[in-house]
Amino acid sequence: MRPLRGLVRWLPAALIAGGVLFDLLTPAKYSSAPFFISAPLVAAALLAGRATLGAALAALAATVVLAFVRPAPEVGESLTEVVTELTVGVLALGINRIVRSSVRKLASARCIAEAAQLAVLPAPPARISGLRVAARYVAAEADARIGGDLYAVQDTPHGVRVIVGDVRGKGLGAVEAVAVVIGAFREAAEQERTLEGLAARLERALQREGARRPSLDAAEGFTTAVLAEVPPGGSVLRMVNRGHPAPLLLHPDGRAREVSGAAPALPLGMGELGAWPDKVTECAFPAGATLLLFTDGVTEARDADGSFYDPQGLLHGRQFRNPEALLDALTADVARHAGGRAADDMALLAIRRGDGRHRPAVVGSALAQTTARTPSRAVRVQAGRTD
Repeated sequence: MRPLRGLVRWLPAALIAGGVLFDLLTPAKYSSAPFFISAPLVAAALLAGRATLGAALAALAATVVLAFVRPAPEVGESLTEVVTELTVGVLALGINRIVRSSVRKLASARCIAEAAQLAVLPAPPARISGLRVAARYVAAEADARIGGDLYAVQDTPHGVRVIVGDVRGKGLGAVEAVAVVIGAFREAAEQERTLEGLAARLERALQREGARRPSLDAAEGFTTAVLAEVPPGGSVLRMVNRGHPAPLLLHPDGRAREVSGAAPALPLGMGELGAWPDKVTECAFPAGATLLLFTDGVTEARDADGSFYDPQGLLHGRQFRNPEALLDALTADVARHAGGRAADDMALLAIRRGDGRHRPAVVGSALAQTTARTPSRAVRVQAGRTD
């Protein structure tokens, strides 16, 4: 795209040069005015204000010079072309100002949206209880809307608990729902003994806040989610699926299998439609394996032929040195598959089991800074064993 953008910057100059050649190489009855009129208008949409002014003045100068070099059959025609160039030049400057203002507002809105997204979804710790964690939020960048994808990781007395979900809709209403789900998860993950109880708490939180906040779209809103748990010791993985794409378990030898288990229950926020009990899926979580959770922005990415992206098939047989490398490869694969035309945001979470030994993370910025400056032998040894 960079070479193409460089060529586009020269398009107004090319139009002016083309107009001059056209006027010199064709009979006088053929007008080159369309070339000169197009130059400032193209510059107004693509270039800065000074470049637009330069294109307008250059087009006007070319028109005046050609009027003296090759006079039109009638004097009125040359005068009309000059007046037209002046009018179009003024309009181009006005259009450029409007376009630049819209671009600045959109950039500001995107910055605000990104800040809001990061405030609601802070990055999880890279290591927690013998697990390596990596998270990624990839915006579709179609506009400045804020997405409703979410993720959270928390170390609790019951083990490491995880949620990845997708709120129906976009905008501030979706962000409110994300905040409700994440807030309820943070509290309930510490208190609820089972994943079923945790899912029920999230359901009640959405129903309660949906009745209190009309912006949550309580009538038609819902949140698909996967709740996962790695108990102390780390050799077992438990999961409850609430209508969300099934995660993948990537083994050290490259095998990739879907962790589907029991039939998914209704998405969160739809409990009023009927009772559908949660069923916990339990499977082995061997050392070196990676749990990959994602939202439907991955599975619904389409190529030019309309084929959906298949993460299980395309990740099978591949090995990655760490969760960060896995997410880098996955986001690149999805972008390549969709040809850069992402239709939805993506939330990605990768959790790799190490040796399974529980080592609480050191908390406290002062201690962290002191350790970074003068790491002791004990800290170095522990950091080396964390992987």
